[in-house]
Amino acid sequence: MSKLSIRDLDLKGKRVFVRADLNVPLDEQGRVTNDARIQASLPTIQFAQQHQGRVILTSHLGRPKGKVNPKMSLKPVAEALSKILNRKVPLASDCVGDSVLVQTKEMKEGDVLLLENLRFHAEEEANDREFSKQLAALCDVYVNDAFGTAHRAHASTVGMVSYVGKAGAGLLMEKELAYLGRAVSNPERPYVAILGGAKVSDKIEIIENLLKLLDVLLIGGGMAYTFLEAEGFEVGKSLVETDKVPLAEALLRKAEARKVKLLLPIDHVVASMVDASAETKTTSIQETPIEWMGLDIGPETIARFKTYIATAKTILWNGPLGVFEIEKFAAGTIAIAEAVAESSATTIVGGGDSIAAITKAGVAEKISHISTGGGASLEFLSGIKLPGVEALTNK
Repeated sequence: MSKLSIRDLDLKGKRVFVRADLNVPLDEQGRVTNDARIQASLPTIQFAQQHQGRVILTSHLGRPKGKVNPKMSLKPVAEALSKILNRKVPLASDCVGDSVLVQTKEMKEGDVLLLENLRFHAEEEANDREFSKQLAALCDVYVNDAFGTAHRAHASTVGMVSYVGKAGAGLLMEKELAYLGRAVSNPERPYVAILGGAKVSDKIEIIENLLKLLDVLLIGGGMAYTFLEAEGFEVGKSLVETDKVPLAEALLRKAEARKVKLLLPIDHVVASMVDASAETKTTSIQETPIEWMGLDIGPETIARFKTYIATAKTILWNGPLGVFEIEKFAAGTIAIAEAVAESSATTIVGGGDSIAAITKAGVAEKISHISTGGGASLEFLSGIKLPGVEALTNK
């Protein structure tokens, strides 16, 4: 990695500003319903504690639109962290201001202080210079561990960095950059990518960039039908982005020119509507009924995809291969999740739906790396430089 890591920083006695992604889901009572993001931040917090740093932990939560909203307070996160770390993690009344500054100066080595929601201030997302300076005044060194927001140029991810001595990547950020960096620069071959989800338009840049790197590209989900239409198939009422058909044609030609095997579904599970009660049948793509739509890949496609997954040395997966939230359209996504988990390849899974799929299949612990940043990982894999990474100090 070309950027400094928390491992390279002198933390002893220093106020260490850790920008984490603690944007966790809360229930109606304001309790944390899934602490995965808190757990993912622990290695960095504990590393800073073990090296006698004073940890000033920050995050956003929800979209308060620059106004204080008690429903989006980080209080439940402070309570959850206190339990996990087995020590009191106080919540500051704000994320800037004189009283917060005093609180940071009174901290002892190993202490953790959580600042209130950064996005209670509109200046955070506006990357306001004065707000950035106020944040920087709270610390001696800066650590960004929030890969999920690294594609945003906000005050806490970019603006404040130029006012702090040294800035390094947290352990989670470091892991993200190591795995995703390998996927776009030096993958072990054969390199197979599996792309799903509803729309081609969401994945144009990632396909463009991956075609320079891949050996095999497996496409499923709703986006496959725009490609199938481009190949001249009648796909009934399946989801097609008509305005993107010429683009799909161009991508198919590009894959051929680059000798990338681009494989589309050869059979699928169809229904007359997206509903758990809908009648379903499995047909070849050529025999798609005119009034029906494809909602999952079929058994022949699953078998074909699994052949390539089994021989891969690097696998990247983003997006489900059917409407997996409904049980009768989940078989394809679950089968591919299991095949990826059984592979001996380096496996990287990104995107909320793909993560939900591997969790549903019960194979999450068998994946080499699960990316915590949906939008950030897509941009990174598309070859776009992330402002939050670029801002860190070079080695």
